[in-house]
Amino acid sequence: MSSDQPTEEPAYDDRVYRSPMATVTGVVLLALLAWLCGDAVVRGAGNVPWIALAVILCVAPLIVAFTVRPAVFAGADRLRVRNPFRIIELPWAAVDTVRARFSAEVLAEGATYQLWSVPVSLRERKKANRRQAGRLGLGNGQAKAPDEETRRAAADQIVEELRELQERGASRPGAQGSVKVSWSYEIIAPSVFGALILIVLLATG
Repeated sequence: MSSDQPTEEPAYDDRVYRSPMATVTGVVLLALLAWLCGDAVVRGAGNVPWIALAVILCVAPLIVAFTVRPAVFAGADRLRVRNPFRIIELPWAAVDTVRARFSAEVLAEGATYQLWSVPVSLRERKKANRRQAGRLGLGNGQAKAPDEETRRAAADQIVEELRELQERGASRPGAQGSVKVSWSYEIIAPSVFGALILIVLLATG
């Protein structure tokens, strides 16, 4: 067996990035919505139960869309971004860069796509910068060891990991292709339908 043959890199499961705070907020909001509207359905009179059901149909998908749903899936060949109303498939070869300014973004084929599940906290970044300055001994003349670990803001760490994956994966055969964007009709359709029902009920009530 020739040693000149290229070896395939081992395949790993996708890395998944979510916002724990957004997920917790979404669960709390859904529980609150179920409690308030559920009480209206059980105890309400006239059109109130139907209005409550329409509110659930309209609002619940939006809560899910902006809190629980957003996620970033990073694999060996591509980046899959699940935002509130769209899913973006980005082969690594099509990605120009990933950055975190006021929000985390991926740039590809002349377009910019936000990473909703990677929130950027300017406060956390400032704290990390102050911590880094302290480790380097800036301002007191005391230099720290060069191999001492410096903690960065969470969004900046994630962006750095995605950049490394992009650099490693861009040349892979499976990482070629163009960006694909699809709408999430399973979120949009029930929300719009619920809003229309709610408008009709309020107009005729």
